[in-house]
Amino acid sequence: MQFHDPKNMAVSIILEASELLEHFQWKTKEEVESYIKQNNFEIQDEVADIAMYLFELADNLGFSLKDAIEKKIKKNEAKYPVEKAKGKHTKYDKL
Repeated sequence: MQFHDPKNMAVSIILEASELLEHFQWKTKEEVESYIKQNNFEIQDEVADIAMYLFELADNLGFSLKDAIEKKIKKNEAKYPVEKAKGKHTKYDKL
């Protein structure tokens, strides 16, 4: 628990996300598709690392990550109604 304070957990999430991003850096779309097939387990490991840190951070902060995700999905549904947002990348305040 010594190093699992919110700041260190947040830093660790970013570091693990960077390790995930390294798998895709400088690759074309076609290269990425091939790379994923050949390196799927390594990519899964990085995603798992990120998820574990996220769950632990949420727990340390006293909330359920699952509940937070569900709340965020509801917020996004209100911000980005399907009839306005489908097929667009426009920010919610510009729809």
